[in-house]
Amino acid sequence: MGYAIEIEKLTKNYGKARGVEDVSLKVAEGDIFGFIGPNGAGKSTTIRSMLGFLKFDQGKITILGMDSVKDHEKILAEVGYMPSEAWFYNSMKVSEVIAYAAAVRRKDCRKEAEMLCERLKLDTNKRIKELSLGNRKKVSIVCAMQHKPKLFIFDEPTSGLDPLIQKRFFELINEYVDQGTTCLLSTHVLSEVNKYCRNAAIMREGRLMMLDSHEIDDDTFLSYYEEDES
Repeated sequence: MGYAIEIEKLTKNYGKARGVEDVSLKVAEGDIFGFIGPNGAGKSTTIRSMLGFLKFDQGKITILGMDSVKDHEKILAEVGYMPSEAWFYNSMKVSEVIAYAAAVRRKDCRKEAEMLCERLKLDTNKRIKELSLGNRKKVSIVCAMQHKPKLFIFDEPTSGLDPLIQKRFFELINEYVDQGTTCLLSTHVLSEVNKYCRNAAIMREGRLMMLDSHEIDDDTFLSYYEEDES
């Protein structure tokens, strides 16, 4: 079995602020992997380290067989990343943002983008400043998916989406995974992990506390969450 993500003893220290410590994790190719934990647990720090956006202190990260530091640009070409907060130029139209994201990757993604916009009910003629949080999330989803990457990394993707669009979002993930894509889903919504993810890990206070199948009961998760928030 090959691995899309391999993290070995990742450590990032922010001083007094919480970072991550000694995190080791493997995500198999073709998996839908839940990366669970409350806000501030270290999930986003781990993801930014994986993508080369953050310089970490110790450890090694391999993404799609490539070194996260040395092969940063090659990795980004093969990854569809959706950050927890998407920032776009307010004056641009949705269609312009999506076309720009494709142009950066030097790919013609028009056919795939059209399909995604239709499935997600996204109006491409509106300007970003006119969009609700949910519709901004849809734009970010299209930008992450339209080039059909080998790996999805989604950071809190469903906040602001109505239940129907959430369902369609996960349907799309399953369809891409069936075609060979791998997905890392970072979330604090346990129900999403139990319903859609095949495997999962829990982060607490910058450490990986649990690694098991997706069948993590609510009481176990809440015990980690409540302790982390106290």
